[in-house]
Amino acid sequence: MLFEKIKNEIQKAVVGLDDAVELMSIALISGGHVLLEGAPGLAKTTLAKNFAKALNLKFTRIQMTPDLLPGDIVGHTVYDMRRGEFRIRKGPIFANIVLVDEINRASPKTQSALLEAMEEKQVSIEGQSIKLPEPFLVIATRNPVEVEGVYQLPSAQLDRFFMEVRIGYLSEDHEKEMLKRKNEGSFTEARPVVTREEIIAAMRNARTIRVSDEIIDYIYSILKETRIDERVLLGASPRAGEHLLMAAKSKAYLEGRSYVIPDDVKNLAVPVLSHRIMLKPEYEIEGISGEDIVREVLERIEVPV
Repeated sequence: MLFEKIKNEIQKAVVGLDDAVELMSIALISGGHVLLEGAPGLAKTTLAKNFAKALNLKFTRIQMTPDLLPGDIVGHTVYDMRRGEFRIRKGPIFANIVLVDEINRASPKTQSALLEAMEEKQVSIEGQSIKLPEPFLVIATRNPVEVEGVYQLPSAQLDRFFMEVRIGYLSEDHEKEMLKRKNEGSFTEARPVVTREEIIAAMRNARTIRVSDEIIDYIYSILKETRIDERVLLGASPRAGEHLLMAAKSKAYLEGRSYVIPDDVKNLAVPVLSHRIMLKPEYEIEGISGEDIVREVLERIEVPV
């Protein structure tokens, strides 16, 4: 299976992140983007880099800083002295997997430069639209505890992210395994185990997975409940519903099924929906999160059989 090959290869480079690898694989073949959230030192960059290596895809890393300009990401025109003409110099966004490190450190103007790339899979340089390579996946990292020198991500940009993948501290067994392997020097970088053609075929085949009317009703019920909850200022958008549907189809495909089951939706609702939900200030102060809302909704709604 495609996911098993990817997971087994990445295990040579990182420990205990199989769930994150699965979610990133689902986002990739769904054509979506990932917001990777976790404290420093949890191997977010190592994971993204080795994910790209296992997939044999071009990888770039953009370190976001307050002085970074949109042209530093998408590219700009330069004058070619030899040819006597202007030509386009493409920026680091022109890759298959783009790691945007600490996205909330960049100014809103620079953050907005990512929106067209993420939504339209193209960028504009000096009025000229240029297609990005296929497949195209943005993995943006965010430190949840940083409060100084950062900018709030607007809800419109958060909604562009297919899912939020949270990375926490390793379990005791996994952390001891990591230390042992570090001590022995047994970590190795991932090597290519799938081809670009296989990935594109998976993206195409995942769209053919069957979805019953009962599953559609289940997805809508989840979306609706997030919107009518009295604690919620902004519930899950129609785009969020599309993303949850596609994520469920991709999960079914990766598990070798030709149809979606309710557990596909239930298991993916939190990573796909929780980061899009905006709470009223009085409830946010109480420590209630979008994840709490989604989990409560899943408990309330009857699962189709």
